[in-house]
Amino acid sequence: MGRKFLVAGKSGLNLTNAESIETFQERYSGPKERWAQILGDFDNTALRAWAGELGFETFVSAGGKVFPDSMKSGPLLRAWMQRLAGLGVIFRFNSRVTGIEAGSLTLAGGEKLFFNAAVLAFGGASWPQTGSDGSWRDLFTAHGIGIAPFAPANCGWMVDWPKRLLAEAEGLPLKNIVACCGEISRAGELMITRHGLEGGPIYHLGPALRSVANPVLTLDLKPDLSLDQVKDRLFLVRKNFIREAGRRLNLSDAAVALLKHLRHLGPWRDYRVLAESIKNCEIPLLGPRPLEEAISTAGGVTWEELDQNLMVKKLPGVFLAGEMIDWDAPTGGYLFQACFATGHQAALGALAFIGKASSPTP
Repeated sequence: MGRKFLVAGKSGLNLTNAESIETFQERYSGPKERWAQILGDFDNTALRAWAGELGFETFVSAGGKVFPDSMKSGPLLRAWMQRLAGLGVIFRFNSRVTGIEAGSLTLAGGEKLFFNAAVLAFGGASWPQTGSDGSWRDLFTAHGIGIAPFAPANCGWMVDWPKRLLAEAEGLPLKNIVACCGEISRAGELMITRHGLEGGPIYHLGPALRSVANPVLTLDLKPDLSLDQVKDRLFLVRKNFIREAGRRLNLSDAAVALLKHLRHLGPWRDYRVLAESIKNCEIPLLGPRPLEEAISTAGGVTWEELDQNLMVKKLPGVFLAGEMIDWDAPTGGYLFQACFATGHQAALGALAFIGKASSPTP
């Protein structure tokens, strides 16, 4: 049970974020008014209260991330399952849905499960080893239901690094930088990997990078200084430009490697050009890492196919939650919050649907 939940909590279960709900809503792609409703009905305070009811108090760490005191997902999952079992929930494992109709699900082997309402949470297409491989989309396209293509989100991006750069900088961090794509920027730390770049800033910029045909990441390697201040510190440099820049600006080894080995930079003969590259170091990207490596998935059933209660309009009584729906958000607690909040919204919708169906006709 809860394979992806367990994997996500290996290094600390980041349940939600403590920032204001007004700011929280802006983290999500998709219709803003829908997120206002969904998060308004089950916000970050409600999620922390839910964890508290299961016996797990939460705390706020740096950056507003919220964790249970235990930090781990296993104990919380066990308490959650025990609570559901006590409510009469029946668990079935090793069952795959092969067909969906209004009122019934068909399982592999031909067995049919009939329902008054169903809430589906099949997940996106990242981390397929946990069972959420995205194969469910064929069940929906068979009904003419629109699905936005799956895309890797919160993932590394590939770069055609020169061999000499990797020899010097693979595995090194680019600390205290600001990464930009168009008008969107994010401060933080990136890691130079064999394949390209990983880290919070590039995860955050994923939607902007995916929106352009030839994505370029622009790094400010010294964001605490203005361009003029960088020029002032390099003013007397006439030779050994990279070595002097590293010394005078306290640049990291990873930043020095970028300036030294990126093919479109240098040779350095003017401190002003070097200063411009330090403040606006452009790195062409080849594309995101494969979907199965991504932390989360963008794409899924489009919002137009769902009513206000997250019911599939073409399949009355079928409600969707989590990454089955076409939305994207950065890491930092926003992913779990959206999964819980859409699950809550779908559950309310299912209860209303059942109540309406059982009400006598006037």
